[in-house]
Amino acid sequence: MAGLYVHVPFCTQRCSYCDFYTQTDSRLRTDYLRALRRELAERAAELDHEPLDTIYFGGGTPSQLPIEMLRAIFRTIRAHYDVSSCREITLEANPDDLSADYLRQLHSQLPIRRISLGVQSFDDADLRRLRRRHDSQGAIRAVGRCLEAGFTDISIDLIYGLPDQTPEAWARNLDVAFRLGVSHLSAYHLTYEAGTPLHRQLLSGRVHAVSEDVSVLLYRLLIERAARAGWEHYEVSNFSLPGRFARHNSAYWTGARYIGVGPSAHSYDGRARSWNVASLPAYVAGILSGRPDREREVTDDDMRYNEYLMTRLRTMWGISLSHLRDTFGPRRLAHFLRHATPYIASGRLVRLHDPADTIRLTEEAFFVSDGIISSLFV
Repeated sequence: MAGLYVHVPFCTQRCSYCDFYTQTDSRLRTDYLRALRRELAERAAELDHEPLDTIYFGGGTPSQLPIEMLRAIFRTIRAHYDVSSCREITLEANPDDLSADYLRQLHSQLPIRRISLGVQSFDDADLRRLRRRHDSQGAIRAVGRCLEAGFTDISIDLIYGLPDQTPEAWARNLDVAFRLGVSHLSAYHLTYEAGTPLHRQLLSGRVHAVSEDVSVLLYRLLIERAARAGWEHYEVSNFSLPGRFARHNSAYWTGARYIGVGPSAHSYDGRARSWNVASLPAYVAGILSGRPDREREVTDDDMRYNEYLMTRLRTMWGISLSHLRDTFGPRRLAHFLRHATPYIASGRLVRLHDPADTIRLTEEAFFVSDGIISSLFV
C-alpha cells in the first residue's frame, strides 16, 4: 500500500514562524490546478498499480481551495489511482476557512473524512505573534463545526516553546485541547527557522527563546496531560486516542512508498527520493512543458539504515531486531546492538520481548531522541 501527498501552496498570509513553500497570490490557482492534474496523471505509473492507503492534502493551506477545485483533483486521482482500499484521506485546514457550508460540502461531496486543523495555540497573544488569522474562540468554534458536519476524525496542531511561554500557559492550552472532542494532537516545539520574521525578532532581541530546562518541562507536561486523558504517545510529537494514530504520517515513519505532487513536494519509491522545485511558477512551467523541474537522490544501504533508525525510534513501535537483521544484515544488527547497549543500561532505550525482540526509546528519552539516534548511525 502506498501514500499520496498533495501540496497546496496557497496561504492568505505568511505566518511568522513558517519556512514551508507557500504562495499568497490566489490568482495562480487555475495554473496550479492544470499542472497538478497533469502531474497526478503522469506519475501514477510510478506506483506500479499499488493501491493507495492514504491521501493527504498539506500546505500551505489546502482549505483555501474551493470545493470545485478539490472535486476536480479527486476526479483525476480516481481516474489514475486505485483508491478502492484507501483508509484515510486528510485535509489540512485553517480554522477561519471552515464555514459550516464549506464543511458540509467537504463531507457530502468529497471522500475527505479527516481534518487536520492548524490551531497552534489557544492563547490570543501567541496567535497574534505567530500571525495566525484566527483567535482562540474561532479555533474552538471550528472544531465544533467539524463535529457538527459529521467529521469524527479531527487532529489539531499546537506549538510549544513559544517566546517567554510559561508551563502554566502551556497547561491551559493542553486543558482546552483534551476536552475539545478531537482524536489526535500533533505538538511541535517551536523552531526559529532562518529567514522567518520570528527568527529576525529573536536576533534583534524583540523576542526571547525559552530555556532548555523550560522546554523539557513543557514536554513533560504534554506527556503527562496526554496520559491523564488516556491518549497514546505514539511518536515523539504525536498523540492520539487509542488506535486513532495518523496513518499517512505513520507510513512515512515505516518507510512506505509515496508520491508527492505539487511545488516542493517530496516522493520516495523505496530506493530513491525526489522533490519538486519550490516555486509555483517554475513548477507549472516545468510540468506543462513536459520537463518537470524535479531533483532525485538515490539512497544507499547506509542511508536507508540510518533513516530506518531515525524514523522508527521516534515511534512507540521502535526497532524490530529481526526486521533490522533481515533488511540490513547481521553486521549492521551487531553495530546497532553494540551502540545501543549503553543506552539500555542507562534506561534511555528499553528492550522488549512483546512484540518479539523490539528496542524502543523510553518516553523520558523522546525529548533528546535526535542525539541518541544519531549516535547509533553508521
